[in-house]
Amino acid sequence: MVSTTTPICEFNRPAIDFSLPDTEGRLWTLQDCRGPKGLLVMFICNHCPYVQAILPKIVRDTAELKRSGINSVAIMSNDIADYPEDSPEHMHRLAREYDFSFPYLYDETQEIAKAYNAVCTPDFFGYNADLKLQFRGRLDASGRQNQPDAPRELFHAMQLIAETGTGPSDQTPSIGCSIKWRP
Repeated sequence: MVSTTTPICEFNRPAIDFSLPDTEGRLWTLQDCRGPKGLLVMFICNHCPYVQAILPKIVRDTAELKRSGINSVAIMSNDIADYPEDSPEHMHRLAREYDFSFPYLYDETQEIAKAYNAVCTPDFFGYNADLKLQFRGRLDASGRQNQPDAPRELFHAMQLIAETGTGPSDQTPSIGCSIKWRP
């Protein structure tokens, strides 16, 4: 496991369109996923201990954000030849186990992760209603440890985006396992 942090937010960078299958085979596009007030794009995977530590919080926060008009989508871009626990079958099982209220998409070619400049899992991209980037930071200070009382940085940033269209100027990078690129 190689740990890495995300770059700083490139404010107003447009969201990259995609057409990716979910764990049931349905194709989703950026337009299918967006909410009336914005979109949270998350690069996650099944095996990463950073993701595993915060999955319940991701599920909680995305459900609450949906009520504020922010939809969410998760994308898995790891090389499943080297990391079979991230395969679509295992993605399907994880989505059902945690009752994801958002699509969990498979980026087999890794083109979407590269287009977004995603570097790790988890990597969070928060967009406003115009699909302009306003947040690229961490969920909270939990890291690989689940800190139940950690301030909800991602949630509050996305709430601000829903209300004002603009994200906070102070953002702490996310940390996680590097994306497992194919050779």
